[in-house]
Amino acid sequence: MNQRKIVIAPDSFKESLTALEAAEAIKKGLQYIWPDADYVLVPMADGGEGTVRSLVDALHGQIITQEVTGPLGKPVSAFFGLVNDGTTAIIEMAAASGIEHIKPEDRNPLIATTYGVGELIRSAMDHGANHIILGLGGSATNDGGCGMAQALGARLLDDSGRELGFGGAALDELASIDLSCFDPRIKTIRFEAATDVTNPLTGTQGASAVFGPQKGASEQDVCKLDHALKNFSEVVNRDFGIDIDRVPGAGAAGGLGAGAIFFLNSKLRPGIDLVIKESGLKQKLSGASLVITGEGKIDGQTVYGKTPIGVARCAKEQHIPVIGLAGSLGNGCDAVLSHGIDAFFSIVPGAVSLEIALHEAKANLIRTAANVARVWQMAKN
Repeated sequence: MNQRKIVIAPDSFKESLTALEAAEAIKKGLQYIWPDADYVLVPMADGGEGTVRSLVDALHGQIITQEVTGPLGKPVSAFFGLVNDGTTAIIEMAAASGIEHIKPEDRNPLIATTYGVGELIRSAMDHGANHIILGLGGSATNDGGCGMAQALGARLLDDSGRELGFGGAALDELASIDLSCFDPRIKTIRFEAATDVTNPLTGTQGASAVFGPQKGASEQDVCKLDHALKNFSEVVNRDFGIDIDRVPGAGAAGGLGAGAIFFLNSKLRPGIDLVIKESGLKQKLSGASLVITGEGKIDGQTVYGKTPIGVARCAKEQHIPVIGLAGSLGNGCDAVLSHGIDAFFSIVPGAVSLEIALHEAKANLIRTAANVARVWQMAKN
């Protein structure tokens, strides 16, 4: 069969290959069998780590690096992406306020801040962006996005009119929010926040209870942080008439989802949907004979908003077969067969250490893609 058009749309293979590098490796393997096919590479992500790189690669944009305030107040090197001739900025909040910036023994969500996220937003506006996509995930913070707002000019005040310091715990003393000096450009920007969680801001399924412990919060800290975020939501509801507490996704990134709703008037959307839209995946699928997607691990959780399923869903709208490739296959991986993926394969040839698997990911991906093409060719003949 003459493979006229093949769309290759993987996520990154974490710690080994970016989404673009994975796509290029798959293409190289397929070319051994189909050297003359029309290959369309669409690096993908689901709104979390790697989203900036994927969209910049897919849309031929640029990465802007900048020093910002890190989660514990010390400077860190962060970045954001500009695409669509600089009109759209993509920001991963973790680039400024991510847990990877803090050693495990130093993690403290009581004082960690999203101030650096606000600095990235401000820089994106300075560069002329009028549409900002904010990826929520991987945070070290639990401050409801209030640090972000402080960087943009918001004043968070206690009942004596004193400004609050950084961190989620400080919100327990919040009495009022002064937005008179808030950056006026915010009202002119279209914000969209990408998340793959539906947790509310507070409660047993909220930001503090579910995600706080992995950020270093003790049981006592969780109660304190949850109470502080509850106070924040009550002040917002009382003074601005906006209920941010129970909105699905409000608890993402330590409550930054709620902060994005209130301070930025942002919509919360599934990350994969945003990436599909911005990358133009649906249009690029038109006329394709085969789609190959993948990520580091395919398991039962893949069906919940992960990249391979988002890609497969789009492909099935156009009746295109889909093959998934993964660094490993986990429990429940067969579930993807009911969600648009027709077949899936692990690229690892046998029992090897994680270190070796990561080091050899590119070669394994090339070889597996070539074997997929061989089997496909035999079936068609």
